[in-house]
Amino acid sequence: MLKVNGNMKVEDIFQGLKEVANPEDAIHMKAYMKDQFEFLGVKTPIRRQISKIFFKKSHKSTIDWKFINQAWENPYREMQYVVLDYLQLKQTSLASNDLTKVKKLAQTKPWWDTIDFLCRSVGYISLHYPETKKFVLEWSRDEDFWLRRLAIEQQLLQKEETDVQLLEQILVNNLDQTEFFINKAIGWALRDYSKTNPDWVLEFIEKYKDRLSKFSIKEGSKYL
Repeated sequence: MLKVNGNMKVEDIFQGLKEVANPEDAIHMKAYMKDQFEFLGVKTPIRRQISKIFFKKSHKSTIDWKFINQAWENPYREMQYVVLDYLQLKQTSLASNDLTKVKKLAQTKPWWDTIDFLCRSVGYISLHYPETKKFVLEWSRDEDFWLRRLAIEQQLLQKEETDVQLLEQILVNNLDQTEFFINKAIGWALRDYSKTNPDWVLEFIEKYKDRLSKFSIKEGSKYL
């Protein structure tokens, strides 16, 4: 039975997930993620039903970073997904000083599944606190390609609010790459922005076609 009180405790949510875990699903989920992480075997709809109960009962209006960090340390991947759901719920409470905290999450147990959600938090911060954009730009040159992927993706879905100059700088910093996860992210960023400004994307691809991977061009041109 779920134990819920006014405080959101990692161990309580974890126990709730364990009670509905399916070992067969855990095998498939682990295989899908290339055996990178352990899974309880709780699929997304059920996980969100469980975590939502705890999120609603939490009395904290601010972001509970103690909860986030403890949950992120849990060896089962579903607990990192709980954090991502929580950050999405608390997105409007994010502030400029949270950027380094999100960066720490991105560099701990990184894989595309967490990076591609953390980009929403980074995107919100950089959009509402422009002084943080210089740090995101620095990430785009980092040796850690997951951090670079995060920088590339952080303006996804921002449409007319996209900082085009920043987008171009970040993309240019990641040209001439052989890393699949970077070239995929470049293509994704171009494809997404092409829905808002197809002429800019066409011009970018033409300008840098000799330095873009064929995969990035194919992905970025999907809606052109």
